[in-house]
Amino acid sequence: MVSDIEHSPIGKPGKPAPTANPAAVRRILIGSVVGFFLLVGGCQVIGHSTTVEPGNVGVKIRTLGAGAGVSPEALPARWYLRGIGERIVQYPVIQRTYSYTREKDERGNENEEITFSDNTGLPMTADVSVTMQVNPASAPALYQTYRLTFDQLLDGPIRNDVRSAVAAEAERVGVETLYSGGRQMVIQKAYARVAGKWAKHGVNVSQLDWIGSIRYPTAVIDQMQRKTQLEQEALAAKALEAKETALANAAVARAKGEAEAIRIKGEALRSNPQVLQQQAIEKWDGVLPKVTGGSTPFIKID
Repeated sequence: MVSDIEHSPIGKPGKPAPTANPAAVRRILIGSVVGFFLLVGGCQVIGHSTTVEPGNVGVKIRTLGAGAGVSPEALPARWYLRGIGERIVQYPVIQRTYSYTREKDERGNENEEITFSDNTGLPMTADVSVTMQVNPASAPALYQTYRLTFDQLLDGPIRNDVRSAVAAEAERVGVETLYSGGRQMVIQKAYARVAGKWAKHGVNVSQLDWIGSIRYPTAVIDQMQRKTQLEQEALAAKALEAKETALANAAVARAKGEAEAIRIKGEALRSNPQVLQQQAIEKWDGVLPKVTGGSTPFIKID
């Protein structure tokens, strides 16, 4: 026969185990259920909310209901709870500079250099940077027109317009013009094209610049360097010739000056013979010259 002590799981030997309080159990169950629903609801809220960061505006897109489409009002920076069928796209509205380069950058590894040619069809490439800023109020209309995020605009329509503008202006001039300093004229005219188009969409393009030098074909670089060298040698020869001519002219002028001085002096002496007499007297040492025959002294003695 097994004793009561052996069958008692807890408590003192011989006493029955305490029973749970039904009210406490009910409270625990209700609290667990409420906590579960709060957790699920919180996850739903977080999953259906967007924070528009400072420096951006939000563009709300509705995909359900009679009001489906792009909301015309830009959303300022703050936290938003999205409804069913709504999403918010963020557009940067601070001034930013973007570069289209051959080398990889912060936006990816792809080659984004700008290709163009001169008026003879000679191909060349270059890296270009563009500085722009979106008008906050224009962001919804900009998205509605292109249905692209701002990064997608940069990679697509904006880059295409930059390339087209540079190509259109570069093909008006020759490679010699570009190589000798005309590239700034080309980029400024291209800037006017791009800025004029995007201003209509509320995008202020404030600057368009070359990054580094234009990449010309090797044969063109060699040809331009030879031409520059020949021009420098011609300038040096011309400068030397000018120097020699100047020296010769100076010698001629000096000789003419000396001859003219002698002529003037001779005429003066012929017109005034007493000057010679006076000069001889001044140099006479007081001793009469010894003369023979019919010779007469240099100094005439009356």
